[in-house]
Amino acid sequence: MQAAPRLIVGLGNPGAEYSETRHNAGFWFCERLARELGASFSVESRFHGRVAHARAAGVWLLQPSTFMNRSGQAVGAFVRFHRIPPAEILVVHDELDLQPGDLRLKFGGGLGGHNGLKDITAHLATQDYWRMRIGIGHPGDRDEVVNYVLKPPRREEQEAIDTALDRALLAWPLVARGDWNAAMKQAHTKPKPLAPPKLLP
Repeated sequence: MQAAPRLIVGLGNPGAEYSETRHNAGFWFCERLARELGASFSVESRFHGRVAHARAAGVWLLQPSTFMNRSGQAVGAFVRFHRIPPAEILVVHDELDLQPGDLRLKFGGGLGGHNGLKDITAHLATQDYWRMRIGIGHPGDRDEVVNYVLKPPRREEQEAIDTALDRALLAWPLVARGDWNAAMKQAHTKPKPLAPPKLLP
């Protein structure tokens, strides 16, 4: 068993105009987890974001309000105040390199060009923190990425992302007790599609 997370950071952009966009997948997870844990978000200006404390679960949830490319400002302020080591942080974010419906947990590693992760890494001075990567797919053209992440998913993509978020919530009890290997297995395994019913002769 490894350390359970004390801080869950969901990445996204603040404001109603961004709430349904692909780049806000990390916010979506945090909001669903907060509901599950019976925690409510409130604005905490000293931490540059919205914060919820699920006391029974012993975990904080943070949604930076600094816009994506300055997410580290909020994370840095929070972890310094609460003295949370990087290994006890889980950052939840959208992932272009995964298809909608795919979900991956990993510790450390590269940043995949994600501006939110880049800024968090700069403020923490390490890449050694947990990430939950929510697949949103890729537009197929690098020049279209900014436009793509700032638009809502198509209906079938949203349905696939929602199923991934369902798996993430199912994996949460394992994450909460630091059983990361079991959590990875739960999160990474897509349910098999139902077989079509057999037609009677």
